[in-house]
Amino acid sequence: MSNQAFKFKEFTVEQDKCAMKIGTDGVLLGAWVPLSHYPKSILDIGTGTGILALMMAQRSEAFLIDAIEIEENAYEQAVENFENSMWGDRLFCYHADLNEFAEEMQDEEKYDLIISNPPFYSPPLPVASPPRGEKFSEARKIARFNDALPFEHLVRGVSFLLSEDGIFSVIIPYAEEEKFISLAAKENLFPQKITRVRGTEKSELKRSLLNFSFHKTGTEEDELILEISRHNYTEEFKKMVAPFYLKL
Repeated sequence: MSNQAFKFKEFTVEQDKCAMKIGTDGVLLGAWVPLSHYPKSILDIGTGTGILALMMAQRSEAFLIDAIEIEENAYEQAVENFENSMWGDRLFCYHADLNEFAEEMQDEEKYDLIISNPPFYSPPLPVASPPRGEKFSEARKIARFNDALPFEHLVRGVSFLLSEDGIFSVIIPYAEEEKFISLAAKENLFPQKITRVRGTEKSELKRSLLNFSFHKTGTEEDELILEISRHNYTEEFKKMVAPFYLKL
């Protein structure tokens, strides 16, 4: 994976210190998250490079955007990316795991929006990873495998930190959707919107974008197709990410 900085239209993300580089999932979530409730405070759980928090700074008027990151190098990189952006006065990163952070913040004001692009994979390592001849660093394991942030811990932490009328937005594998919704329900978090993502019209569902709240209402469901053919993106996807990608 490239260590080169990733340049967006309004900010640049350095990623040489981070185990997990900029990918479609993070950008997709950051562009998709509905902001119709005009959040004043936002929390990004497992920020990595800081990409999601930076996208929220560009898209929203939130006066406070916090991020937490457990891996030290990624934490330092996120701090650097925040400081080098035009929104440095609104962006703050904490070097902590979610349980520690939730415990310390439980008596503080809750967040109006919580976002997360959490680790997807469960150990042992997937057959296709890492690349031939390489070994997973501890940092990459933390970024990649959900034993570092189990879904149960994620939804529990969110339940402590989310405001009464707040929104929790997350991207997960489609195969994990039913399980994740069940876990969230145990913490009184219910899906408001679900967008299921396909690479192309004929490919299988790959990801689920989910919005949760403490209010049990009807669930809006739709699909998003990313490409018509290789690097030939659908108009819907281009419209979503055009405010960020340089070439769109």
